[in-house]
Amino acid sequence: MSAPPATAAPTDRVLREFEAVYRTNVAGVTAFFARRCLEPQLVADLTSETFVEAIGSLHSFDPSRGTARAWLFGIARHVYARHCERTANRHAAVAELAGRRELGEDEIEELAARIDDQRAGRELLSRLARLPELERTALELVELAGLAPREAARALDVSPAALRVRLFRARNRLRKEQERT
Repeated sequence: MSAPPATAAPTDRVLREFEAVYRTNVAGVTAFFARRCLEPQLVADLTSETFVEAIGSLHSFDPSRGTARAWLFGIARHVYARHCERTANRHAAVAELAGRRELGEDEIEELAARIDDQRAGRELLSRLARLPELERTALELVELAGLAPREAARALDVSPAALRVRLFRARNRLRKEQERT
């Protein structure tokens, strides 16, 4: 997907390319949130917010810096961090929820199934809870989300070498923890 100039509206071609990126990555982004949230409505909202932010910031996507998938997961991480901040401040969360669309029964069932599908991922995240955040996130993006290490490095805004070090440390810590149990 090629990014439009910063001042121009996205062209039909760019929007078609973005649609392809959306279709390719929506399940992975949804799974990212399903590993963190148990409410289908919240998973749907955070996924939507990620893609709304992505389409609004197409001008910032630079394919020479990484893949669209890594860019989207970077956005998803920021969306989730903002959600956590909003949740910490209940007044802001209540005001935001007032404008949300109610999910239909079939949408709730589909998202509930996706959340159930991510049970193993949530169990792994709980095992990773003792790791430093960047090591934990690096493992999640590579092992659970299926990003290539270079893509995960881009999503985390670190060099590929730094990501490899974080993965090595995280895997060693997990292996040592498993040997103790």
